[in-house]
Amino acid sequence: MSRIGKKAVAIPAGVTATIADGIISVKGPKGTLSMPTVNEIVYALEDGAITVKPANDGKRARAFWGMQRTMVANLMTGVTTGFSKVLEITGVGYRAAAQGRTLNLQLGYSHHVNYAIPEGVEIKTPDQTTVEISGIDKQKVGQVAAEIRRWRKPEPYKGKGIKYRGEFIFRKEGKKK
Repeated sequence: MSRIGKKAVAIPAGVTATIADGIISVKGPKGTLSMPTVNEIVYALEDGAITVKPANDGKRARAFWGMQRTMVANLMTGVTTGFSKVLEITGVGYRAAAQGRTLNLQLGYSHHVNYAIPEGVEIKTPDQTTVEISGIDKQKVGQVAAEIRRWRKPEPYKGKGIKYRGEFIFRKEGKKK
């Protein structure tokens, strides 16, 4: 039994949710999100909440149960408060600047890295070493953060590179004489 799956997802004030034609649609103050339903799961809209239950007792249905409930909860959170990730850039001469719909990164290469910001995602650079990524779709925000981080992952000796805020970088000792 899924402990997470048993809990109903409450629909906050100002949010409308509909389940029709195999798609869950949620509309809130920040925008509209939708997600396809899975055949092994039964979704029900009742008493101002969405309940998620397995359609049968199969292994696949039980495996999807908690994940689908969490995905529905992410839809609710996205249209009300949104999601954000913060990247920190460490290294001499490493910097970032958001210019319109592109993010200009200087990461020690012989050229600048220009990253095109996808639709539905907003990027701010409060200072040269901080990149704030925000949006209503959790998957898109995480994917954009991972793609930016991929340009220069943090290395274990000096810790230079792009890391998530709060991420621990395991440090190695340098060579000995």
